[in-house]
Amino acid sequence: MANFYENLEPTDAQQLEQLSRLVFELRESRDAILRATGASDEIELLERIYTGTVAEHPSYEHYLSARILADTRETVRAMMAECLNEVRRT
Repeated sequence: MANFYENLEPTDAQQLEQLSRLVFELRESRDAILRATGASDEIELLERIYTGTVAEHPSYEHYLSARILADTRETVRAMMAECLNEVRRT
């Protein structure tokens, strides 16, 4: 398996490692929230709230938390892609 950080400047590798770790933590936190609710994703949880299968509170707060974590994860992934593009240009 190739070393992902090979041929990168130490500061670039450190920044990418930190962003990668954040993506992992955001994903794990979202998954933990969804697992606790028994839903596989945010849409399923919202449907359960809408149909009354689960109580609105705290399920809606769990839904919002999962959405925020997922959206933040996508933002950090975009930051990683931008960082990689910059590193490859130099």
